[in-house]
Formats: sequence, C-alpha cells, structure tokens
Amino acid sequence: LILSEYLCVITALHCCLWRSSCGMIIYKVSEEVNKGTVVGNIAKDLKISVLESRILQLVTRSNRKYFDVNLKTGALFVNERIDREELCFAYQQCALNLEAVIQNPHSRYRIEIHITDVNDHTPQFPRDEYQLEITESALPGSRFPIEHAQDPDIGTNSVRLYRLSPNEHFALDSNKPSLNTKHIELVLKKPLDRNKKVYVFCFGTMLLTLTVQICWTNFLYTCSSV
Repeated sequence: LILSEYLCVITALHCCLWRSSCGMIIYKVSEEVNKGTVVGNIAKDLKISVLESRILQLVTRSNRKYFDVNLKTGALFVNERIDREELCFAYQQCALNLEAVIQNPHSRYRIEIHITDVNDHTPQFPRDEYQLEITESALPGSRFPIEHAQDPDIGTNSVRLYRLSPNEHFALDSNKPSLNTKHIELVLKKPLDRNKKVYVFCFGTMLLTLTVQICWTNFLYTCSSV
C-alpha cells in the first residue's frame, strides 16, 4: 500500500515503515525478531542504484551493532537480538538512531528505527505471598491494599487484568490496573466470626501466567460474645 511518501510492507514477523525527507529514513521493526530479519532497503529507499561500489558505513552511538547493511542488495537487517526493555525500559517511545555515511560522492543520511514492543515478559508481584492480619470486628466494605504487579512491557502488552479465586468473603475493588495507584484493593464482603472458625484463606491471583498467594489469618480476636 503506497500513500504519498509512505510505504508499508507487512510480513508475519515485522512491519517496515519508511519515510524519506531531507536525508532521513524512518523504519519500524519489532523487538526479538530473528537475526537477519530485513528492516528495509537503503539503496531502494534512497534511490541509490549502485551501493557496493560506494563505501557505506553505519554510525551509531551504541556500543552494540544491532543493524548492518548488505552492500550487494542494500538491505538493512537485524544483526543481533534487540530487547526493547533493555534499551528503553518502560518508555512508550523507543528508537535507535543511525547515520549512513556513503562515499563517492560523500553523503550522509539519518536513519531512525522505531522498536515496537512484543509481549515477552511475565508480570511479577514484589512478593510471592502476602499475609494480612484482619480483626474480627472488620466491617464489610473494609479495604486491604496489595502491591500491584509489575510488567516491563507497555500498552496492551502490560498488565491488563487481575482475577481473584472464588470465595465468599473477599472481592477485588477492580480487576483492571490503574495508572493512578501502585496498589490493588481487596474488599471485605461479609463479616468474619472467630466463634465459628479460624479463617485461613489462601487465594491465587491470576494474571496471565502469574499466581501470587494472598493469605488472611483471623487471629486478631475482638470480644464480641458473652
């Protein structure tokens, strides 16, 4: 599909997008693609018919050579594994900037390669188990915060849903993560009564493939019976 100055080529592994303007090319490729994956064709995109006879050098500030060029075909390809989270942490935008220096005649072109995220990390809670002490006098509606899960991936690849095992005493305030808080909240649905039994609840909170144990032990006794 060609619209004005945009060209998008989609394969099962990646999408390459380029724009040539004032000596600059923009490409896009997913992280974790195989070594040798072609990102674009510099010779074609810059309309250079003979590349092999002209000395070309890719200049980057990185000490790792993520990309290289086939001088016979002009193909820009992935030279080593790309981990978006290692490069850009949790930032929404992630790009590598290169400069293609071509001789005979001398010319320089900026190359900007946007690295898109893939869902390659399992969310992690700060702890494997949480134990909460709850008094017998706790009223329905009482809230108990739990640290939220952390995920290096971004957007739709990040934490999307929390799920609490079925039980009669506790519920989640919301099963969706919030950007405004670092906690999720458990809400007491019905009173606890020590006279009936000692409560020890252990539920698994499912998030993608992650489970954390949340245990409540009701041993903080409130004198409520004569």
